[in-house]
Amino acid sequence: MSQHLSSFLSGLSALEVTALVLLISVGGAFVMEMVVIRLLFQYTSRTETSLDNIVVQELRWPIVVTVSLTGIFLFSRAPAVAEALVVDAATLNDFFGLPSLSVGIVVWAWALNRLVNRLVDAVKDKGSRYDFAPVFSNVWTIVVSVGTIGALLYIWGIEITPLFAGAGIAGIAVGFAAKDTVANFFGGIALYFDDTYKIGDYVVLDSGEAGTVVKVGIRSTTLLTRDELLVTVPNSVLNAAKIINESAPNRRRRLKVPVGVAYGTDVDELEELLTDIALDEPLVLDSPRPRPRFRRFGPDALEYELVCWVNSPLKRGKATHNLNREIYKRLNDAGIGIPFPQRDVHVHSADTEATRQSPAAGLSNGGVRHPARAREATGEGMADEVADADADVEAEADEDDSADDE
Repeated sequence: MSQHLSSFLSGLSALEVTALVLLISVGGAFVMEMVVIRLLFQYTSRTETSLDNIVVQELRWPIVVTVSLTGIFLFSRAPAVAEALVVDAATLNDFFGLPSLSVGIVVWAWALNRLVNRLVDAVKDKGSRYDFAPVFSNVWTIVVSVGTIGALLYIWGIEITPLFAGAGIAGIAVGFAAKDTVANFFGGIALYFDDTYKIGDYVVLDSGEAGTVVKVGIRSTTLLTRDELLVTVPNSVLNAAKIINESAPNRRRRLKVPVGVAYGTDVDELEELLTDIALDEPLVLDSPRPRPRFRRFGPDALEYELVCWVNSPLKRGKATHNLNREIYKRLNDAGIGIPFPQRDVHVHSADTEATRQSPAAGLSNGGVRHPARAREATGEGMADEVADADADVEAEADEDDSADDE
């Protein structure tokens, strides 16, 4: 085709070639923008899907730019232009042909990357078969980037074979140095193709972290916790961890509310009351129907569980709060007791010999004699007895002295 183009342009003068270039560039771009693109927009606006609108929007400017650059590329290929200028054909090609071709490649690469990313955003929430779409978008970005660089090197005549050899050696070194990054990349692909989770799912990790998946990248996955904190987890860790996806296969989740009532309670009345409470709660689903379950005879109470369903794992906490409040109010209104553990403590005092000698000494805490205080009280009693004996001896001595005086 290049030979036919050169033979066609060889019969034209430089002025004629320039006019032809301007006509092709400006006229072609005008026709594309005002006629073809507008007709495509009118057609896609009548379709039911929005994907064709995205395709036309993203390919609009690359098409217009390509038509404009076509004239410049033809300008560099015309022998008449090269003969009319003071530069040779190679220089003309370096300043007009190759730059125009390079700009076209970059524009199309940018447009194709944006096109795929927008299509991924449009289809990622339309079913489980599109769960791998975000990973495909990341891989596509890498492929387009590498392909664009390779194409630019090729058209500018840069030999890329030595680059491949060097890239192989560098790849081995990078593979060892960035083994975690490589593991994260393939871990993310494995997670998606295994249908482990998708964006919007609520997951719980075996390490205790729990949250909604908000972003899946090449290296890591980002979770949004209930405290509105972003937790970034490497894909390699997720690939080796135990993950509980509470949003699959469907988003509804079962809720269990334990209830303990006193022995002697009418169980039929209690079960009817619990069912009515669950049915009156807006967050609880009517189907499957809520049901109370008598689990066991506890040491202090009849232990029940109110089993019901909510339409999202994120609503379990609020639903449990509302049910507990209403159960407490209704049981109090119905006169149904809610038992709680109680303990009776009995204290027995022992009659020791010290107690018999001094009954009032060292008694405290309701008649219980504290050992240390008992020892102290016993010592004090003995000291008092010794003092009394000394006083009696002194009294007798005084009486004897008085008698002697008389």
